[in-house]
Amino acid sequence: MKPRISMITLGVRDLQASIRFYEQGLGLPRMESPPEVAFFTLNGTWLALYGRDSLAEDAGIPAEGSGFAGIALAHNLASDEEVDELLDQAVAAGATLIKSGQKVFWGGYSGYFADPDGYLWEVAHNPFVWIGPKDE
Repeated sequence: MKPRISMITLGVRDLQASIRFYEQGLGLPRMESPPEVAFFTLNGTWLALYGRDSLAEDAGIPAEGSGFAGIALAHNLASDEEVDELLDQAVAAGATLIKSGQKVFWGGYSGYFADPDGYLWEVAHNPFVWIGPKDE
């Protein structure tokens, strides 16, 4: 396996609401796509939104289930202030604040929000190393 993630697909309950959250609320650039899916370009990968039931069917597993999914997506920024700004933006767009921005045990600064389907996003500033491709 090559060391990369080409696309992250989130199974969502309300596709149109999730599209509004990611496109209008967070400002992610949306690509042209068929009506049953939405693709967003990220720096080095794609984010896809697809109906939760359809994604489960595609994978051949049941769609029901709740609770912690055992995964968090992360978005790193260049400063503590940028972390707080993005957390505020996400909440204004309809996210639920899970953990406000704060100094963390490993020496950085981070907080968490949940998108409208409950997917966790860690928003972090790592003062020791930049993770992922550089911003353009």
